[in-house]
Amino acid sequence: MTSVQTIGSSVVPTDSARVRLRPIDGRGVVIRDGLLADRQRVNREVTLLHGAEELERAGTLDNLRIAAGLMSGERRGMVFSDSDVYKWLEALAWEMAREPSPELEALARETIDLVSAAQEPDGYLNSWCQVVDPAWRWTDLKMGHELYCAGHLIQAGVAFARAMGDTSLLTVGRRFADLIDESLGSDARLDTDGHPGIEVALVELYRQTGASRYLKLADTLTARRGSGMFAGGRFDLSYYQDAEPVRDARSIAGHAVRALYLAAGVTDLYAETGDDALLASMLRQWDDLTAAKTYLTGGVGSRHHGEAIGDPYELPPDRAYCETCAAIASIMWNWRLLLVTGESRFADLLERTLYNGFLSGLSLDGASFFYMNPLQSRNGERRHRWHPVACCPPNIMRLLASLHHYLATTTDGGVQLHQYATSTIRAVVPVAGPVELAVETGYPWSGSVTVEVLECGDAEWTLSLRVPGWARGAVVDGRPVAPGYAELTRRWRPGDRVVLELDVSPRLTAPNPRIDAVRGCVAIERGPVVYCFEAGDLPAGANLADVALQADTAPADSGPLAPLGGVPGVSVAGVVRDLDGWRQIEYVDVRDAPRDGAPTRVQLLAIPYFAWANRGDGGMRVWLPKSE
Repeated sequence: MTSVQTIGSSVVPTDSARVRLRPIDGRGVVIRDGLLADRQRVNREVTLLHGAEELERAGTLDNLRIAAGLMSGERRGMVFSDSDVYKWLEALAWEMAREPSPELEALARETIDLVSAAQEPDGYLNSWCQVVDPAWRWTDLKMGHELYCAGHLIQAGVAFARAMGDTSLLTVGRRFADLIDESLGSDARLDTDGHPGIEVALVELYRQTGASRYLKLADTLTARRGSGMFAGGRFDLSYYQDAEPVRDARSIAGHAVRALYLAAGVTDLYAETGDDALLASMLRQWDDLTAAKTYLTGGVGSRHHGEAIGDPYELPPDRAYCETCAAIASIMWNWRLLLVTGESRFADLLERTLYNGFLSGLSLDGASFFYMNPLQSRNGERRHRWHPVACCPPNIMRLLASLHHYLATTTDGGVQLHQYATSTIRAVVPVAGPVELAVETGYPWSGSVTVEVLECGDAEWTLSLRVPGWARGAVVDGRPVAPGYAELTRRWRPGDRVVLELDVSPRLTAPNPRIDAVRGCVAIERGPVVYCFEAGDLPAGANLADVALQADTAPADSGPLAPLGGVPGVSVAGVVRDLDGWRQIEYVDVRDAPRDGAPTRVQLLAIPYFAWANRGDGGMRVWLPKSE
């Protein structure tokens, strides 16, 4: 047993957990201004309400009404559609904890009552089984997503308990968890869900309730993987995370979302059990992922077939799958690895994924979504107002609503800032008592970060500021600092200030030459933000396929872009190559090939990758070749 946790955050290790850093109560962190504040505002004012409308339109809420006997009709949507409701509910919980809302509270109360009414007397809750085929229960764990849906229900229940002090949904989720334990937890069953997700939820349920049976069940379900239980399905065993035992895994493969959700849950298991084999496996898989299987945007998943992580260096920009849910799962995993190890590399990847692979999944107006996030599109893409497989939209909502959870942590001796936004941070440091910090910054557009101490005790304590791995020439109060954490230990006083300066000027990035698809190309980054080129910004008549960057070019800021909310553009010298001789695909002896005409020098405009596809149709590229 362990003490019941009440801290209002999505991840709350127990007092005995093997973690180096501890989350700050989400109620003590407020993002007040800047890009992330704007994204949270749009999520509150537009996206969450849009989600309510779409869950009604798609019939997802009606499925639960039918299961509850409140209406008749046929079930609609995917087998896992219940999970969309639960993720949306979790988002409501974190958002109402940020700021009360009678409108959101009414939506939440009505939906929680509906979910409770749909639950069967023995605790079972799955509208597909209850409406379509009652005999289906526990018979299709390979593709049925029963435990996956249960996991999101449990996470939503934990969120309401922590954020709002409301345990009604937690009671529903716990009753279902008890039934799962009774039905699948014994040695009589040797299977688990084909889509991981229950693991994270069960560990957090253990942390919330103190009931060790949920931690044991999470470990049991995890240990069953790698036995080949899902052989003979549509996909290979790696798709279901069943190719090798978790503790023995040396690489990461298979369905990207499943792999990363599982990794997040396994990292939580390590934190609470201290099983070193679990952490060793996670670090091996993280090294494998980041060495050769992650896109510049932090996106994961290079194959459409099986929505899978590809082979090392298999990172084609135009075929990138990079599901938005995979970006969210990556952020979840990296946050947990950061808590466990305290190492800045995990905060670095979280930042890269947040500003690029994740934010691209939502339109600037907050009302449409990307499921896939390619790094090149020849004809342009339009975000969906919803999607038949609607896992990404409510997942985006719950991460945005809880974004402030990921800014800072504490230890016994101080406060650590991992992500920068204009914010107020209140925490309790054991050696110093209550600490309150005010962070002022224009990050990520400006690299100047000022931290002022508003309140603290009289004892000495340490303020740690992350210096991103991409940053060169960073300084703190005029002193050079290397990437990692700049640790400032002193007796702080209210009114003390620290200024971190990061160079966020545009820079060119070269790919690993082993990545065949972009060999000889370069991309533009500005601070943590990846940039791209859209066809609509090219000179009239130019084709994005014919554009290259001048070999000796240096990118520079070009000012704010009003149509994209004032984000800074980047200007760079390029050429439009004259390829008129190649009218069609031709394969000829090089001696007979048409000669390219003289290239036309142009000034090219690059925009933040996350902001593409917000101004109409047209192609997009992150990587451009360099002209000879």
